[in-house]
Amino acid sequence: MWQLEPGDAAPLYQRIIRHIEAAVATGRLAPGDRLPPERDLARLLGVNRSTVIHALDAMADRGVLVRKRGSGTYVNKEKWGVQTYARLNWQEPPALLPAARDTPFHRRAAVLRRQAERDSALVLHDLSRDDLSPGLLPEISIPAGSWDDLVRAEQGDEAPNLGLIPFRRSVARFLRETAGLTVPFDDICITSGSRQAVFLITQCLLKVGDAVGVEAPSYFYSLPVFQAAGLRLYALPMDGQGITVDGLERLVARRSLKMIFLNPVFHNPTGTVMTDGRKKAVLDFCAAARIPIVEDDAYSLLDFGTTAGNSPMKAQDKRDQVLYTGSLSSYAGRNIRAGWLVAPPGITAKLAAARHMMDAGLSVLPQLLAGEYLERVAAGHLPRLRAELAARARALADFLRAAFGDRLVFDLPPGGLYIYAAMRPGDAKHYPAMQQEFLDHGIIPALGEEFGDTQPSFRLNHSLFRA
Repeated sequence: MWQLEPGDAAPLYQRIIRHIEAAVATGRLAPGDRLPPERDLARLLGVNRSTVIHALDAMADRGVLVRKRGSGTYVNKEKWGVQTYARLNWQEPPALLPAARDTPFHRRAAVLRRQAERDSALVLHDLSRDDLSPGLLPEISIPAGSWDDLVRAEQGDEAPNLGLIPFRRSVARFLRETAGLTVPFDDICITSGSRQAVFLITQCLLKVGDAVGVEAPSYFYSLPVFQAAGLRLYALPMDGQGITVDGLERLVARRSLKMIFLNPVFHNPTGTVMTDGRKKAVLDFCAAARIPIVEDDAYSLLDFGTTAGNSPMKAQDKRDQVLYTGSLSSYAGRNIRAGWLVAPPGITAKLAAARHMMDAGLSVLPQLLAGEYLERVAAGHLPRLRAELAARARALADFLRAAFGDRLVFDLPPGGLYIYAAMRPGDAKHYPAMQQEFLDHGIIPALGEEFGDTQPSFRLNHSLFRA
């Protein structure tokens, strides 16, 4: 394992860095693994110890390795603070994109999934997924019109740029009626979903080495786009009302944050709803600190009977400091790949131009289907969807209480798609056993560590649960 590739003319310390990165990418070095001592590593590689120290220090500065005085050098178990190199040449191996997880839990979960595919009688609830249950999807008809009309729209000037004008007007009306947002349709850029919006923002508005803050835990932590852009992720502490202003202030005192990414309503994974007062406090602090905010509003229409605090942060934005993203995947399924980004016109034009260079424009058909949903389907579908999600959340909560008793701590969420359950702090040593216990019950959860949580916890998509 510890043998450098021959014929590489790069400086020795860079070759050592690439060798360790490749070992991490291929799983030969796993998160948390201890590297050999410096003297041993220098002997194994056939280089001076000073060269090894140079390479290890460089990787520790980027957060890839963790140096512990008196203990040794370890592969970082987390992504917090890690700076990778931007990955725009996909012919190169993505050395620091996470390899497939290989733990007893993940191996057994993969076996159960394969068995369920072969045996329809096997009851398996894969609650680790992000998508809405197929049984809850709406019926959407292709809008009336000839294929000639579709082709003309595909070839028109609107489609490759900000998106079809009729669909953008439908989005503007929908946001006004459901979220209280008054948005000129010129401020709306159509995307293929929130993840594309986040990708465009990281590639076009940030640069390699920039520090960004995300909630801890957060689904943003699980996305590879931040590492692919060479950004450093830092944790924003949360309480029951969302990120804390004190925690944000402490982080800003230590790091020069260029942007923060938030999911304030029915947060993924915890289900937390940021209060209106907290939203205002975060907006005021970020305005004073000149920190832009990216708000992903994926679930705010999935409330279970209360609308307190469900309005997006963008509704309080008086300074154009929030880039607001949304999509239909949590309401109409991920197969309708249409979403939106609301930003000042200069920003939307820049991001739309970048997206056009990357994928040669947007397909018209998803926009037509999404427009049909907003105009004719959503008003009847959303109330039924909320009621069914509330019933499934209660059923899953009842199951968890019956199966695990007080060993799991969770609140019934007021909306969204997820229940987030944590083990009691003193029970962390039983985390692997409880993972297996979930599988024994035919339940596959997502593990909290996948979202940057350091406490033993589980995220469960209740839309996929049927008692």
